[in-house]
Amino acid sequence: HLTQLVTISLRLQGKMVLLDKLLPKLKDRDSRVLIFSQMTRLLDILEDYLIYRGYQFCRIDGSTGGQDRDASIDAFNKPGSEKFVFLLSTRAGGLGINLATADVVILYDSDWNPQADLQAQDRAHRIGQKKEVQVFRFCTEYTIEEKVIERAYKKLALDALVIQQGRLSGQKTVNKDDLLQMVRYGAEMVFSSKDSTITDEDVDRIIAKGEETKAALDAKMKKFTEDAIKFKMDDTAELYDFDGDKEENEADFKKIVAENLVVELPRRERIRNYNESEYFKQALRQAAPAKPKELRIPKMPTLHDFQFFNSQRLNELYEKEVRHLVQTNQKKDTIDGEDEDQVEPFTAEELEEKQRLLEAGFATWTKRDFNTFIRACEKYGRNDIKGISSEMEGKTEEEVQRYAEVFKERYTELSDHERIIKNIERGEARITRKDEIMTAIGKKLDRYKNPWLELKVQYGTNKGKFYNEECDRFMLCMAHKLGYGKWDELRSAFRKS
Repeated sequence: HLTQLVTISLRLQGKMVLLDKLLPKLKDRDSRVLIFSQMTRLLDILEDYLIYRGYQFCRIDGSTGGQDRDASIDAFNKPGSEKFVFLLSTRAGGLGINLATADVVILYDSDWNPQADLQAQDRAHRIGQKKEVQVFRFCTEYTIEEKVIERAYKKLALDALVIQQGRLSGQKTVNKDDLLQMVRYGAEMVFSSKDSTITDEDVDRIIAKGEETKAALDAKMKKFTEDAIKFKMDDTAELYDFDGDKEENEADFKKIVAENLVVELPRRERIRNYNESEYFKQALRQAAPAKPKELRIPKMPTLHDFQFFNSQRLNELYEKEVRHLVQTNQKKDTIDGEDEDQVEPFTAEELEEKQRLLEAGFATWTKRDFNTFIRACEKYGRNDIKGISSEMEGKTEEEVQRYAEVFKERYTELSDHERIIKNIERGEARITRKDEIMTAIGKKLDRYKNPWLELKVQYGTNKGKFYNEECDRFMLCMAHKLGYGKWDELRSAFRKS
C-alpha cells in the first residue's frame, strides 16, 4: 500500500518527480540534504517517499519533543552518519539548529514571510560548514507560488532599505482582489498542460532555467529597489508628481518640510546666586506645626474564590478591626471633657483568628496554578494526586494533596463550578474508557500464544482497502505495548515496520 501511495504521488506531483530525479544525483556526489516545508502533512508524504526509496532520514516538526529533537540533530551530525535527508517544518526547524554537515537546502514550498525561509537556509550556513551550500527553491510555473516568491523578494528589498510602514503609497496588506488575481494567475496554462515525464536531461534544463529566472527576478528587484530609493510610488509616479507644476510643488513640499522640522531647543537654566543671609533667616524661623498623621487602615488582601478562604468571616473581622482603629484615633483627637462613644474592642483572640483564617487559605495559588490543576484533573482524574503533581510547577505533592482535599469539599463555592466539574467528569470518563479498551485488548491478546502472528481480527462488511489483517494485528499488539493514546509513537513504529 505504501508503494501504491508513493507511485500515485510520483505520477501526480511535479515537485515530487523533480525531487525523485534530483536526490540520486545529490547522493552520488556525497551531499546531504535539508528539505523544508510549511506543512507537516506534506512532510508525512515525503517521509513515505524516503522510506519507499530506502533513504535514511531524520525529521523535526512542531510536535517533536525536546529530547527527540536533540537526538535527531546528533544522529544527523555525528561523524560517519548514514542519514542522507533531514525533513524539517519551516517554522519549527528554523531556529536554534546547527546542521552544518548538510550542504544542500531544498525549500519545497515558500513562506509568505521571507525571513522564515532565510532562517531555514541558515541551518546549513553555520560555523563548521566546509562545503559550498546550494539552495533549491521549488516553484511550480504559472501558479500562485511565483507571486508568493515575488512578494517575498519585495519584502526583503524594502527591509534592506529600512523603509518604515507608510512611507510608500503602495498597499500595506494584500486585499481580496490581489489574492484572487494571484490565484487566477497562470490558471489557463496549468489546466491546458498535458501529462509529461521528466528525464535526467530535463533536471539539468530545469535547474538552468531556474538560474535564469532567478537572475531576471534579481534584476527586477534591483529596479524596484532603485525606485524605492527615489521615493517612487507604484513604479510610475514620483513623489512630486501630483496636480500642478512639478517645480512649484517641489518648492512647496520643501517649505512644508522645513517648517515642520524646526526643533525648538529647551530653555537653558541659569545658576542663581542665593542670598546667604536670607537663607539662614528662613532656616531659623520657627517651623509650622506638623499636621497630624493620617490614620493608616490595614489593607484587606484580595480573596479569590479558588483560594478557598473563609471570606465571610474574614470580612467581618476586617470591618470590626477598621471600626476599632477609626474610633481609637477619633478618641485621641477629641477635646477633654467631651463625651465620646465607647470604642468597640478588637481582641487579641480575634486578631489571632484572622491570622489563622488567612493561613488556612491558599494565598500562594494563582489563577494559573488553578487552571493547571483543573487541566491535570481532566487528564489524570481527581484521585491521581501523583499525576496531578507532575503537572504543577512549584508545588509539592503534599501541597497538591491538601488543595485537592479542600477542592473536593468546597468546589461549589467557585463561580463556574458546574462547568469545571463537567469538564473534569468528561476527562475522567475518557480515562475510564481508555482503561476499558486496554483491558479488552489485553484479554484478546492473552488468548494467543504469539498474538503478533496468530491474532485473528473479525471484520464487518465495510473492510478497508489500504490495510490488511497483518497491519491491524501489528497495530493492536503495538498499542498494547506502548499504551493507549500514544499515537505519534504508534505511527512511527508502524512506518518503521
